Amino acid sequence: MSTAEPALIRPDWPAPARVRAVSTTRIGGVSRGPYASLNLGARGNDEPARVAENRARLAAAAGCPPPAWLDQVHGTAVAHPTRENAAEPRADAATTDRPGLSCIVLTADCLPLLLCDRGGRRVAAAHAGWRGLAAGVIERTVAALGVNPGELLAWLGPCIGADAFEVGPEVRAAFVEADTGAGDCFRPGEGDRSFADLRGLARRRLAAAGVDAVTASAACTYHEPDRFFSHRRDGPCGRLATLIWLAD
Repeated sequence: MSTAEPALIRPDWPAPARVRAVSTTRIGGVSRGPYASLNLGARGNDEPARVAENRARLAAAAGCPPPAWLDQVHGTAVAHPTRENAAEPRADAATTDRPGLSCIVLTADCLPLLLCDRGGRRVAAAHAGWRGLAAGVIERTVAALGVNPGELLAWLGPCIGADAFEVGPEVRAAFVEADTGAGDCFRPGEGDRSFADLRGLARRRLAAAGVDAVTASAACTYHEPDRFFSHRRDGPCGRLATLIWLAD
């Protein structure tokens, strides 16, 4: 069993001191094979006992309150978890104004997005793959926070980079039909395919929703196999976690 501690990324953004957040790498867990080693996803064929140990290691290393796990479906639903409700709602984002629990999303190329208000009163986490982005998961999450969007801060976590995310014409069309300027976030690939910039698309959606204070990680899940899981690169694999919570 690995004795390495989880290697965590702590967002470099101007969030209030009360707002705490981390994003994981694949380092510091006990899973094996394509799930090696800090797999935090319960789906797939990893051993449940190993996933449970990885989740315990995450909690200890991050010093976070219990995560409110979601049943993610690439949609736009936003959950409002409480400590009293242990069920995993079908949602791709979560928000809270309560200490004592963490909003969490799992990814393996999709974009994890964190939001908080400048006063440190509310936080949110969203899972933003291309389907969720196109369908409005950012707009739904911003609205669910219930504060002036101009008072929000956003952090974009590790995801597949713009030079690795090749997509079909239907993906480009899904964004450009709603926002012609989104075409700037695509560059030509093979044939009718394009390379999509998830962070660029998210920035456009945030700006349109009134959120201008955006900080982003430059890490690419696809090109850093020693640090990150990537479904596009590896097929079946583990899941990374990105969490945000309010300190007491």
